[in-house]
Amino acid sequence: MPYINVSTSVKVDDKKKLLEEISILVSSLTNKSKRFVMAKLEDNSEMFFEDESPCCFLEIKSIGSLNPSEMAKQISNFVYEKMGITIDKIYISFEDVPASMWAWNGRTFGQ
Repeated sequence: MPYINVSTSVKVDDKKKLLEEISILVSSLTNKSKRFVMAKLEDNSEMFFEDESPCCFLEIKSIGSLNPSEMAKQISNFVYEKMGITIDKIYISFEDVPASMWAWNGRTFGQ
């Protein structure tokens, strides 16, 4: 944990690079090791947000360490810089998951 899922209507040419860069960003924003950040990308998706212009939806889940009001601008700017999607066409969903509901390595992080 954390986990970031990126869905976009844009075709991303260098998927591996984008996944690595967004993992580094999420790691720095949550102060959690990049080793534990999982990232997923669904590009070139059929999406509609007011019209057919490029858009993006990001889901960010973590056990604590989320500060949406401080993170939203940096993540939106990243998406704009890397994919050219204007920030008014980006939704971000943040979810703070209880440690007891997140498992890794065969066990949950909490009771």
